[in-house]
Amino acid sequence: MRHLYLMRHAKAKQPSGDMTDHERPLRKRGKRQAAAMAPVLQRWQALEGEVYVSTAARTRETFDEIAVQLPEHTLINQVHFDEDLYTFDGGGLQAWLKALPNGAESVLVIGHNPALHDLARWLDKAAPHLLPTGSVLHFTLSGSSWKSVRRGGAKLAGCLIPETASYALFQRLAPQPRKHNNDTASRVRDMLEHQYQMIRALEAGVIAGVDSEFLHQYRVNLRRSRAVGESVHAITRVPGLKKMLKRLKQRAQATSDLRDIDVFLEDMAKTPPPLSSVARQGLTQWLQASQRERHQTLCQQLNTPEYAEELEGWQSFITSDDVGKALSKLTPKRIKAVLDARIARHDEDLAALSLDAQDAEFHELRKGVKRIRYLADLNPKTPEPFLTELKYRQGLLGEYQDLCSRQAWLDAFSASPDNDPQQPQECAQWRASLEKPKLALRKKVVALKPLSNVAT
Repeated sequence: MRHLYLMRHAKAKQPSGDMTDHERPLRKRGKRQAAAMAPVLQRWQALEGEVYVSTAARTRETFDEIAVQLPEHTLINQVHFDEDLYTFDGGGLQAWLKALPNGAESVLVIGHNPALHDLARWLDKAAPHLLPTGSVLHFTLSGSSWKSVRRGGAKLAGCLIPETASYALFQRLAPQPRKHNNDTASRVRDMLEHQYQMIRALEAGVIAGVDSEFLHQYRVNLRRSRAVGESVHAITRVPGLKKMLKRLKQRAQATSDLRDIDVFLEDMAKTPPPLSSVARQGLTQWLQASQRERHQTLCQQLNTPEYAEELEGWQSFITSDDVGKALSKLTPKRIKAVLDARIARHDEDLAALSLDAQDAEFHELRKGVKRIRYLADLNPKTPEPFLTELKYRQGLLGEYQDLCSRQAWLDAFSASPDNDPQQPQECAQWRASLEKPKLALRKKVVALKPLSNVAT
């Protein structure tokens, strides 16, 4: 099986003055695009074989930005800068491909449109109709030689654009919220509609699984939608809303384990854990395997017709006349009445907390803070000091939950079969050491003043 990877150069500047097309350098955004695709190429094993790059400045710089992101790869030793790849003719690129040595079983080409796009469509009609800057296509070929490649003789195995590999790049194209007005009903409906649009726009990045921030934001928008819906439900009756919120909850819960693993792995990368190299490697590999398994399950769910119908049903629901009539009953006064009740409940729960309370009691307090925050967001006139205090409490309790989650995953790893006997022992010691920062956070939470003391 042969593998061919076609990458279009990243975004380049337009020529100016005496600059030729061959001399066009990358724009700043182009450099970010190339950097974002480095982990994609690494994951797809596109850098394991030969790398061929056009001699144009923009393709050279695309390669350079990729190489900088992967210093452990000595890419400079396997790259070929080929003048023949500075072409915009698909037929010429076909001839170049057929002339490749048979010993090259994996080839990455960094070149130009329309030649790359024409070649891609010639190889497999399933190739996308557009090939934006920085995009990568992966083809598999079953022929015995490159010379034997024919029209339709390849199978598209993967396709990714920079804006799906990097959340930072995605933000340029992300749906923008409407400007809020003083009408509470319109503001809430616009909020729910924007969150729906964000959920759908984020799905491709979640499925790609390159940048964990896509999953995080996908989860945030699902949970915000549910929280806003719950806030509305607490204020006024909306037929069918409770059933819809249950479905949103289930979709958000489907991301919980995967998000916890993402956070755990990111924290381990930033702060090496107190484990031997063997135990650290064993834990990392186990977490990564769990991550892949859960990501695959989530992708299967997102690709089902039932999922699409469910989300489209939610959009139809929030734009329906029934919801519009219910939202018209929302007033700052009614919102404040429910908000005051929730604040009073929070203060009661906080006063009942002690340093030896169960973890679940701290988690419930965090959920209550989030409900208060989302409810407060419905009123644009909510004082900033109050919102700041809510964010602080949410962050404090979120940090506590992360430590609890870490302990749970350490327990699961220790209980998994085929572990070296030393690894569970080391993980148990690390788990025990996490009680100290948990206690410090408990003290901060218990010392919090009643939320009712902060003006709303």
